[in-house]
Amino acid sequence: MCPAPDERDRIRAAVDRILQGTAQHSNGALTIVALAQGAGVPRNALTQRHLDLRNDFYAQVRARGQTPHSEIRMRQQIVKLKELRAKDSTELTQLRTDVEHLVRAVNQLTAHNDSCSTPCPSPAPRSRRCRPNRTRTRATESLRER
Repeated sequence: MCPAPDERDRIRAAVDRILQGTAQHSNGALTIVALAQGAGVPRNALTQRHLDLRNDFYAQVRARGQTPHSEIRMRQQIVKLKELRAKDSTELTQLRTDVEHLVRAVNQLTAHNDSCSTPCPSPAPRSRRCRPNRTRTRATESLRER
């Protein structure tokens, strides 16, 4: 796609508007995305075709003592990641300590089980009470018939 002939002029005008704080078509953030929106050009126009304008924009932002929003967000993300890393390190240390304690407990229980090498006495066999074999006699049968 061929760039529009006035693309560079629109980008320069958008740079001036953003740096003055009067952005029209963007949120006014000090980023390439906001600059591209303000100029009405695709973002890749600044990242591929007009690198000099992009670099000039960032140089002007830094010259004013301001930090681009992308850099501010990145620094905030770095702080969060460092905090998470410290928290994870603390948790990892605690987990390693817990593992050592659990291994020690397993070893103690294994040693205790090994020391109980005498088999447990087996319960006495149950004796079944058998009913006496009742044989029917004629006398008992005659009693039942009555």
